[in-house]
Amino acid sequence: MPGVSGISQPGFHEPEPTPEQVIAGLRATVEGGEDLVQALTPEGERLHRPKLDAYLEDIDAAALQGLYRDMVLVRRVDREANALQRQGQLGIWVPLLGQEAAQVGAGRALRPTDMAFPSYREHGVAWCRGIDPTELLGIFRGTDHGSWDPAETGFHLYTIVIGNQVLNATGYAMGQKFDGKVGSAEDGQATICFFGDGATSQGDVHEGFVWSAVWDAPVVFFCQNNQWAISEPLERQTRVPLYQRARGYGFPGIRVDGNDVLATLAVTRWALEECRTGNGPVLIEAFTYRMDAHTTSDDPSRYRLADELELWKLKDPIERVRVNLVREHEVGQDFFDSVAAESDELAARFRAYCVAMPQPGPERMFSEVYAEPSPVVDAQRDDFLAYHASFE
Repeated sequence: MPGVSGISQPGFHEPEPTPEQVIAGLRATVEGGEDLVQALTPEGERLHRPKLDAYLEDIDAAALQGLYRDMVLVRRVDREANALQRQGQLGIWVPLLGQEAAQVGAGRALRPTDMAFPSYREHGVAWCRGIDPTELLGIFRGTDHGSWDPAETGFHLYTIVIGNQVLNATGYAMGQKFDGKVGSAEDGQATICFFGDGATSQGDVHEGFVWSAVWDAPVVFFCQNNQWAISEPLERQTRVPLYQRARGYGFPGIRVDGNDVLATLAVTRWALEECRTGNGPVLIEAFTYRMDAHTTSDDPSRYRLADELELWKLKDPIERVRVNLVREHEVGQDFFDSVAAESDELAARFRAYCVAMPQPGPERMFSEVYAEPSPVVDAQRDDFLAYHASFE
């Protein structure tokens, strides 16, 4: 696997890069480059490399069918939520269309004892951590901050502030190390933190990198490079591929095909193993593409070309698994029909739950401010409710 054996240290007197080298670096940020780790081509052909296959020994036809099912169901939930927002049932939605392989591959690499810190787009990781999709609805309907228990699920609540979860994840991973939960491949623990390419321009991300490097924190930084930080393309954010930034902090970085669920699974398993055994941190750049808008309040047609979208449709993460299952494992149509039927049932349940969600009263905004009662907040609540009642 490229990039996993060590970090090369440049000399102090290396010549300045030529304009051609700078252009080549920029091109690598938008085309993947030679260092892209891949196990399944866009045409569904399985690639075999010893280092990669060592982390995929348990992936037979049944396991691959499970990954396919994960991605199909996650995509269906995403599309249903997108439609619900357009119909006024949700205040906003953050689509993951096109990033299913990156999230499912990373999510399925985790052990129950590991901890995951998401941003606001990790619906696929939530699925892999046992979070029912209906539990995401309150966040985007504006009725709660997330209804699951992070300690029980190993999945933190969503973080809206860009990059802030990197500091949280670093601190949690440092705690794992201080508690003696690192050092064993069998029962060691690790943390994984998800963020996008745009977040790499935030100071919180780089502070997390510094602290994790200094303290050898067992944290995998999982960057989903979907090519666009809202309306800013990747080439306006960096001169080098994002995974190479890890070198400046003194830990390994690797770029994986984020539309390849098998490669993502293998690379994340390797990175988590590095962290569990005390060799962390690790930066993974999952090279993928955001097929939809940044959020439902965004219009991507204002800043990107339609032919770019069409090009990435040919790299669809679900289709390449489907083709591989048919060609190399002779999986019949009955399986695909059953998954499609299951996705219909899930979408119907998801929609019914959303439409039936109760509307909280105006007092709700005051109920989760502090863990302990606050006289100041209570007074504000009473004043507001009295003002609100005056209109009745």
